[in-house]
Amino acid sequence: MNPHEAGFAPDLADRLKAPAAELHGLVITKDGSLVLEHYGEGEDHSWEISHGVVDFGPDTLHDLRSVTKSVVSLLYGIALADGLVPEPHEPLLAHFPEYPDLAADPRRAALRVEHALTMTLGLEWREDLPYTTPENSEIAMEMASDRHRFVLDRPIVAEPGESWNYNGGSSAILARLVVKGAGEPLPEFARRRLFEPLGITHFEWMAGDDGVHSAAAGLRMTPRDLALLGQAVLEGGAGVIPSSWLEQALRPRVELGEGSAYGYQWWLGTGRPPTLSANGNGGQRLVLYPELGLVVAMTAGRYDDPDSWRAPQAVLDALLEARTEA
Repeated sequence: MNPHEAGFAPDLADRLKAPAAELHGLVITKDGSLVLEHYGEGEDHSWEISHGVVDFGPDTLHDLRSVTKSVVSLLYGIALADGLVPEPHEPLLAHFPEYPDLAADPRRAALRVEHALTMTLGLEWREDLPYTTPENSEIAMEMASDRHRFVLDRPIVAEPGESWNYNGGSSAILARLVVKGAGEPLPEFARRRLFEPLGITHFEWMAGDDGVHSAAAGLRMTPRDLALLGQAVLEGGAGVIPSSWLEQALRPRVELGEGSAYGYQWWLGTGRPPTLSANGNGGQRLVLYPELGLVVAMTAGRYDDPDSWRAPQAVLDALLEARTEA
């Protein structure tokens, strides 16, 4: 589909050239058809492992970092439909009988699965610090001998559901419930129940030193396949992700202000046009425009850079401007 057919100005590629210059990959689809694809060159890493300067292409896997969290939400919905994991309203610690001392704490026993889904656990968690220091709670979790106990044993700082705090540990807890219920590693469940049914066969899922696959930031995919996932979400699950789950997961659960809300591990833009997005460190983005039938998948390499959002946002701004001027 050419840009004009998709409702954009014919010179869309030229308009996006400058804002997309620092991106490693960009895929834009309209109603499931490719509108524009761009790949760049730049230094890249898988977590702390450098790949040097990479010439990116359609088949190059890329770290998705925290976009992984939103994929875990999709997997949770599939597992829920399969009867493998608890409903959101169920007590969380009831499904971790290996930690009876934590469940014996009345305040901690008040935790529900939904508090993990919405990152409103009310437990101490610091991810506003660099991901290069163990003072960052996600890094401390990766270094812990038992990552799941580490998350659930954090000091209580608020009542569950009372306040939102960005928490990669919540994703780890959700993934653990999936793994327990499915009886297989997270990547295998994802391959069998999500990726292959959508035609996605090329991916990696990184694990920590403890062998546990990272639900917070471990997934590596191509931008094309990331866009496929986004299209499935736009299509109400495409017969793979339960539509009933998407209706729950993509509802605003926590208002964050400035036109932003949070669902079940997904970001929701409440402006016009509304958006659904999965965001990752360094400029990784999957942005969906349900009213427009648009999917935008972006990868980049500005990891741990507080300004990494600027290039993806510039691409989105230029994209919408090109649409209004079509």
